[in-house]
Amino acid sequence: MVHLADDAVGGPPRVAYAMTKRVGGAVVRNRLRRRLRALVSELAGRGLVPSGALLISAGPDAALRTSDELRNDMVRLLDALRARLAEVER
Repeated sequence: MVHLADDAVGGPPRVAYAMTKRVGGAVVRNRLRRRLRALVSELAGRGLVPSGALLISAGPDAALRTSDELRNDMVRLLDALRARLAEVER
């Protein structure tokens, strides 16, 4: 799940990650956080991450996803977020 703070649109992307202990132990959660951070960095370099403050939350299944699956999920969520932002701007 990806959330965007309304008051932070316009600046560079700032990203926070949230995941519960249901994802796994500290090692699993930290590994997933590193994977997500690298993925967001890659996608931001390609201009796919909107500006503002983003909160990315991950459920237990995210730790089991392959890199390609995680990338596809993130791209799909960011596309949906951009579509919602475009609707709001109209």
